[in-house]
Amino acid sequence: MHRVRSLCWASDRIGQRLVHALKYEGWHKLGVEMGARLVRPCRELAGDRPLALVPVPLAAQRLRERGYNQCEAIAKGLARNLGGTIVTGVLQRIRETPTQTRLTPEQRLHNVASAFHVDAGRAAKLQDAVCILIDDVITTGATMNACAAALADAGVGTICYLTFGRARDPRDSAPTTPETPHGHSRRH
Repeated sequence: MHRVRSLCWASDRIGQRLVHALKYEGWHKLGVEMGARLVRPCRELAGDRPLALVPVPLAAQRLRERGYNQCEAIAKGLARNLGGTIVTGVLQRIRETPTQTRLTPEQRLHNVASAFHVDAGRAAKLQDAVCILIDDVITTGATMNACAAALADAGVGTICYLTFGRARDPRDSAPTTPETPHGHSRRH
């Protein structure tokens, strides 16, 4: 059981444009600003426990091409404004995976299966913290679920998901107005 919090709908024109600029146009500083906006949803997830902010890792080739991990940029903005420790290296992407942008939900699950590994020694340091997995967008949850499974297998107890954007899911309620489709979703 994982809790998910997101700041905006990724299908919203503005949210979609921001994520695209972050990932594909080199606007890495935008990630820090996005992270600053995630303070309230992160507080909802963590309560009073210490925070371990774990950005979803990029594949080595994609990191070289992009020059930065957009999830780490988001984590930096969050840490600067809320506190918590950014924990990199505990979660590792051990297999290159194609982008999931145009894959079906079933293809996404297969694409990220066994793509992540956890350094058990570093994971032991997360035992007392709330582990907040950070990604830019959640669509089907395949990537976040694969990351969480690897962390849970290494003994990490509390794992929550925090993303800037979120794709609509049929289980979501309709937005209150078309101009403001923001919402903090709760999937249990």
